Amino acid sequence: MARTILITGGGTGIGRALAEHFAAHGDRVVITGRRPGPLKETADALTGVTAAVCDHTDPAALHRLAAELPECLDVLVNNAGGQTDFDADGATDLASYARDFRANLDANLLSAALTTRAVDDRLAAGGAVIHIGSIAADQGSGSYGAAKAGLASWNIDLARTLGPRGITANVVSPGYIAGTEFFRDQLADARREHLIAATATGRPGALDDITGAVAFLASPAARHVTGQVLNVNGGACPTR
Repeated sequence: MARTILITGGGTGIGRALAEHFAAHGDRVVITGRRPGPLKETADALTGVTAAVCDHTDPAALHRLAAELPECLDVLVNNAGGQTDFDADGATDLASYARDFRANLDANLLSAALTTRAVDDRLAAGGAVIHIGSIAADQGSGSYGAAKAGLASWNIDLARTLGPRGITANVVSPGYIAGTEFFRDQLADARREHLIAATATGRPGALDDITGAVAFLASPAARHVTGQVLNVNGGACPTR
């Protein structure tokens, strides 16, 4: 039976790969993001995918989005975000530091919390909420790492809140994934080699690695998996 899936930040990278995966399996997919161009390109290219422009840090924009969404959502993937420090102007005064710190919190933590709250009454019993986290939550990366760590912590409370409705809530936490816009073409060869060398698998992560993890958490096989962080980093940050 076809499900309805909302993927934030679905125009490029991991979000687009997820949209392609779910649509190929017969699900109805709604993708969102701030940039109309990539959204339209992705929706036009994939059967079963529709797009809506939305800034997920803006409550008013989320109210407008909610009014356009189907009455029932089986899966919510909070994928929108990214390392906003790449877009900073380099100013180092205290006011600029506060601005840049809040930018990462807004993009990576508040966006997920607001989106989940905005569609809470549409989440279907037996459904799933899945957030895209980051290895930076455990290894540190300034305000970006702090935001992703906060996302994982907030998800624990979310899992407890949604659990009585049969809805799971989990985080997929990637390491370095090739083929995305994350580094804004600023990843030096030496840094890339370092990230790969840190893995046990000796390779960068692929988009399929993330789609597989998300698909599992959204599947019937994962109905008793909730409140968890699923690390997909090739062993670069092992757990026990």
